[in-house]
Amino acid sequence: MTDLIKTIEIMDKLIGFPTISSESNLDCIDWIGGYLKSFGARCEITSETKGKANIFATLGPDTDGGIILSGHTDVVPVEGQNWSSDPFKMKRKNNALFGRGSCDMKGFIAAAMAMVPKYSKLDLKRPIHFAFTYDEEVGCLGARVLVNQLIASGLKPSACIVGEPTSMRIIEGHKGMCEYTTEFRGVEGHSSQPDRCVNALEYAHRFINKLMEVRLELPAMAPEGSRFDPPYSTSSICACHSGTTHNVIPSQAEVEWEMRVVQRSDREWLRGQMECYVDEVLRPEMKEKSIIADIFETVCIETDGLEPEPDSEAVKIVQELTGGNSTEVVAFGTEAGLFSRAGISSVLCGPGSIEQAHKPDEYVTEEQMFSCLNMLERLGSELT
Repeated sequence: MTDLIKTIEIMDKLIGFPTISSESNLDCIDWIGGYLKSFGARCEITSETKGKANIFATLGPDTDGGIILSGHTDVVPVEGQNWSSDPFKMKRKNNALFGRGSCDMKGFIAAAMAMVPKYSKLDLKRPIHFAFTYDEEVGCLGARVLVNQLIASGLKPSACIVGEPTSMRIIEGHKGMCEYTTEFRGVEGHSSQPDRCVNALEYAHRFINKLMEVRLELPAMAPEGSRFDPPYSTSSICACHSGTTHNVIPSQAEVEWEMRVVQRSDREWLRGQMECYVDEVLRPEMKEKSIIADIFETVCIETDGLEPEPDSEAVKIVQELTGGNSTEVVAFGTEAGLFSRAGISSVLCGPGSIEQAHKPDEYVTEEQMFSCLNMLERLGSELT
């Protein structure tokens, strides 16, 4: 019970920091850093963006083979949502803890921090690391910086537990998430003289048709035995912006599209197909009509998936800590793929349900927090 009370106190403080991805998280990181340092943790701050920071902290020996407890400090916006109470003031009701970020994922961060006083008193044989990041919700931007810094340092942790809301189920894989904007720049003019124009919208339409054609090949590329739903990579056209009125040929068009990839090779194949179509068909046609016409692509997000690995150390560790034997895969993306690509065995397991994430009156139950604290307490025992 003492650990839960401490966790709730920390969680109340964390939720009070309105760390929406569009805003700074520095106050939150400064407070976390001060707390961790007060128990002897060695802390390093990293950032490539003004007003944002990651913190990577360590308790225990300065050696390889440590275990990372990972969570993101940013949360999604609350505008337009019908909350029954202030989203940035934690509310405790009916054995549940309400507030923006309660399950995604300040609950896990609070639980990890609540264990720090106990961890600091143990004779740890392997280090415990805390990796708390910025801007996960908009492309895992902070984790990219942190992981690159980790690689540059030469430190080699063995495993990473990412405490995303999985209802404490063990998740060994998730799809990668990729988002792109393809922009078409043509030549505007009166619709009575289309021969003197380059219709950006029509070229965008042809791009969309090609993408719909190419993506039909993805189901056949599904890895044998894939457990994802659906088992193959997918691609969707999500928005097209162009035009002003009936009688004006549009000079601008933007297509927003995305992929959810089971394996990195699918992403490379589909993008290669689309780049070839643009370079060999669409762009030459547009430039033949006007030298100023062109096509540009912006990579908004490319987040690596977490591909299940045989004999995963991270999975084995969490199975021992929780007593669970089964593992699952999920469709949503996380920072785990970045740690995995860096050679750190990774797994998802954290309190709360993804069904509550991003919604008004977001919450995590006290029962889930108890389960998480039990897992983290056992981790300390395993490392002594």
